[in-house]
Amino acid sequence: MADGKLGLETLSEDVLNKLAEMLDNSNCSWRQLAEAVKEQPQFCYSEKEMTSCSLQVLNARGSPGRYLLTLLADRKCTLAYLLQCLRKIEHHGAVNFLTAYMLPIEITTNPQNVQVPKGSSVTLSCIAKGPPGLSYQWFRKEDELPGANLPDLILNPAQEGAYICRVNAGEMYAFSAWAHVRLLRSADSGSVNFPSSVSGLCITQQPKAHVLSEGDALHLECSAQGNPPPQFQWYHNKQPFQNATRQIIKIPCVTTADRGIYSCRVYNLYHEMWSENVQVEIGPGSCTGGYWETDDGHKASSLPRQMGDLYATDKVALLMGNMNYAHHRELRAPMADVYELSNLLRQLDFKVVSLLDLNRHEMHRAVCEFLLLLGRGVYGLLYYAGHGYENYGNSFMVPIDAPASYTSDHCLWVQDVLQRMQERQTGLNVFLLDMCRKRNLNDDIIQQPGPLKVTANIVFGYATCVDAEAFEVNKDDLSNGIFMSFLKKRLMEQEKVTVMLDRVAEDMGRYELTRGRQALELRSNLSERRTLTDRIQAPDCPVMASTRNLQWSIAHALPESRVLQFDCGVKVQLGFAAEFSNIMIIYTRILETPPDISTCSAQLSDFTEGPEIDLKHTNQASLRDAGSLLLVMDDLLPQEQPRLFTRLCALQRLKSELSFTVCLHYQYIHLDEEVQERRIITVGKPLVSKLNLHEPQRFPTSLASFSSDLQSVNMPTYSSFAQDLQTSLPSLDVSYTESADSCFYPQAGFSSASDLKRRNEPEENISPEFLTSEEARESKSFTHTSADKPFKFSNFHSF
Repeated sequence: MADGKLGLETLSEDVLNKLAEMLDNSNCSWRQLAEAVKEQPQFCYSEKEMTSCSLQVLNARGSPGRYLLTLLADRKCTLAYLLQCLRKIEHHGAVNFLTAYMLPIEITTNPQNVQVPKGSSVTLSCIAKGPPGLSYQWFRKEDELPGANLPDLILNPAQEGAYICRVNAGEMYAFSAWAHVRLLRSADSGSVNFPSSVSGLCITQQPKAHVLSEGDALHLECSAQGNPPPQFQWYHNKQPFQNATRQIIKIPCVTTADRGIYSCRVYNLYHEMWSENVQVEIGPGSCTGGYWETDDGHKASSLPRQMGDLYATDKVALLMGNMNYAHHRELRAPMADVYELSNLLRQLDFKVVSLLDLNRHEMHRAVCEFLLLLGRGVYGLLYYAGHGYENYGNSFMVPIDAPASYTSDHCLWVQDVLQRMQERQTGLNVFLLDMCRKRNLNDDIIQQPGPLKVTANIVFGYATCVDAEAFEVNKDDLSNGIFMSFLKKRLMEQEKVTVMLDRVAEDMGRYELTRGRQALELRSNLSERRTLTDRIQAPDCPVMASTRNLQWSIAHALPESRVLQFDCGVKVQLGFAAEFSNIMIIYTRILETPPDISTCSAQLSDFTEGPEIDLKHTNQASLRDAGSLLLVMDDLLPQEQPRLFTRLCALQRLKSELSFTVCLHYQYIHLDEEVQERRIITVGKPLVSKLNLHEPQRFPTSLASFSSDLQSVNMPTYSSFAQDLQTSLPSLDVSYTESADSCFYPQAGFSSASDLKRRNEPEENISPEFLTSEEARESKSFTHTSADKPFKFSNFHSF
């Protein structure tokens, strides 16, 4: 059967050629389709590939449209996404053609079992609906019946056996139910002859498909007439239900274990029929058990839940790591921790937004954008590594611009974020907080979070216990937090989230250097066996799924690689790579040098104001020299071609399109003077800068106002995504506030010695032998040249 999840490779050659013909001879051509598919980054094609499409016209049988469809198929484009893009460019002919093809083949009438006297004729009928051009094949057991290519199979005389019909449409097909033909012989005719009052079975009402959420009621009905009166037996995924023997069954509170294919067997003494197979989809919810109820009120337990039954409608993660604090000790571990966790979560199909070094305003805005990615049944994961504290059960994440004596007004309140996440009706909320939980003596306010909904889907994993510190491990230029060092070994396990974290806690407890100093604490009310490895099953509402994909892709769009042709004949390539969602690497390399030029190099300068760029680390011959300790590009680029790397940080502060100057330095043979050519390049707003996190937002002066402020920006209009979404989703509540505040936080200052003592610097009370230990431990390596060197606990920093 056709399905929107199927790829273009399932289309027959005839269908692909017909689509290509429409794209080659229309105002809505293949070029418009190539622009439309760019909404998903994997379908952003290079200039070279687009040129190859155009050059197909030079071939007598070449087709640009067919070439583009081949490119899309190679990158696993689905039929649903292709149809969406065709609708976007308003190619009605192609839309109608593909829609007709995507109709599933549905057997509406199956051939029936029959018993007839020997020598009689029998007609078996199979009626189906679906895409145009359905064809039929009849089989007796495994042997195809020659010439039997019509919906009706006439057997004259009837031959005993099992018959089945295959309905075809291009590459798609569907089989009918088996029909058994039995011949009545004189020896047994007296016992099985039909009485004159017998009438055939007839199903008068077929069951209907349903899309439900956990906790909803399911009602299925199959009505039939016949003489003798029909009997019923319901099946779920081809397995019979105990006591489900009436024409109606009810499930007052469905669970995800109840989804699947339902059918009903209708039979009497002489005949048997099957109802249509109907699909019941059930999304995540809070109901944890259910039972069957027949029309006479009888209750029967549903099948037990199994690992893997649960699923997410999507998975999204926000990872924030703060290192370079203005008024507090700088940290080293968050960069490596966020990077490694990002790679692991992407393998689990999470849409990951990874951000380093955020001020309070940027953290607030990042959380608001993260909330936009959440929805009903979505798995949401928030990870934070950096300075933090906990007062009276409330946890607070400290931004990099927090003053020396910060309070809750300068931080993000974790419990408030949880409340906002619950309002998005998520299927699972996971918080991983890799920070200290010491008391903050500057903050004596006991915050009261708003009422939380009663859900059973929350998991908190704290890197350390209440009133304790968290530590990081040094490894040359890189560090790992203790928590992440153990978490990354367990994260991919197909276990309930709480079970996986319990094992991390046990691993940490067995480690000699952390025993008694740092212990993971787990808090959870998760009542279902949900795992981070659960599969994703998109909801039936395609609007929210597509808007979530669009919102995520906006924050991860990289500029396209480009080739610059200078007047002297030198060709320079610019390439772009993302290290984090707000950190980008630009590399330059010389592709072609004329023979009369002896040396040349291309360097970048004059960058747009906003991103953080260390000029000492620009145009470096290696990524490490450019400040990137994590990425490896050496294997991706030809070794014989020189290249230079430049690392751009804090892209969230980019206020306008990113532009820079490419300065080409070259020297002709037999000439001593160096010549320069300059080219100004503009590459738009890459990665997270597209979300405009820098734009002014009024900061509240109290935590209560912060809570209401966070709630008021469920769909902030300063997001370019939200502006596009307002026209298509008018029912969503959108509100925002603006302010021209240029500075909110006071300058750090101390008027007395007591003020100095109240700085938020946790005391270090680690024993000397703990600080000087040289014990090494194993860890999954980073992707750089020194990755195989062991970690060493050298200088523990609390944060």
